[in-house]
Amino acid sequence: MAVLDLFRSTAHVPQEELLILCDSQYVINCITKWMPGWKRKGWRKADGKPVLNVDLLKDIDQAIVGRKYTFEWVKGHAGHDLNEAADERARAVATAYQQGVAHRAGPGYPGAREDDKEVRLAHSSTPVPAGAGASSLTAGSATLKADRSPRPHFEPTLFGESGIFGQADLFSELDDDASAQQLSAEDTVLALERELLRPDVRADIGRIGVLLHPDFAEIGSSGRFWTRDAMMVALEEDPGEPTELELLSADRLSENTILLNYRSFAPKGSALRSSIWMLDRGQWRLRFHQGTVEG
Repeated sequence: MAVLDLFRSTAHVPQEELLILCDSQYVINCITKWMPGWKRKGWRKADGKPVLNVDLLKDIDQAIVGRKYTFEWVKGHAGHDLNEAADERARAVATAYQQGVAHRAGPGYPGAREDDKEVRLAHSSTPVPAGAGASSLTAGSATLKADRSPRPHFEPTLFGESGIFGQADLFSELDDDASAQQLSAEDTVLALERELLRPDVRADIGRIGVLLHPDFAEIGSSGRFWTRDAMMVALEEDPGEPTELELLSADRLSENTILLNYRSFAPKGSALRSSIWMLDRGQWRLRFHQGTVEG
């Protein structure tokens, strides 16, 4: 949504070349690498399955026609001034929505036409999904801010509220859902681990973006080392099969760190697994995972 908002807000200066700082390699790859192939296949992936968030991607595809732009990846939550500033503003908007009050809205990009603003307003009636990957977007010296819009209605879930395209949204970052507060930290982490084993969740880039720590890493059963972005892309392409969990232990390593050891059961067999969950600004996130297939 932030990428689309940027191009629409600068549509009146098409000759300007944009430098887009983005903390998600997934978003960058969608726009710069994968969209042309998806379009040729009728907006379907290599396996024939429909592309996620296709309406949003089609809008972006139209908005970038004739534009000059360069994407630059920056690591999120790593002290980058613009990334931290954008994150602070996004969380402020999420808090305002949650409290039912109007959020502070900036002037937008200087010189944007009123009809452009109206289009942006119509597309900002729902909060940006977490993990959408463009929290650090900037054009020139202007940092884009969300437009003022009516507070939307959401159906609550155990670990947050569902947002646009059925993905988790910024409310999930706040972790103040009443049901979640009634659980112990160990039970909450165990429930999140079970959620991650569901194929529908693993295929949901928005929700995975919330559950995986920015520095997530995994050592797979084959010995391969996975980064967060590589894992998100792989899960979107192949979310796997339904998997059950048998808890072996849940150990509190520190106030903000929990280690889970469990056995997983899937149609293809069982595996022994270990997961380290860390409390990151009020949200439990998976920091490290390792699995070993049982013979």
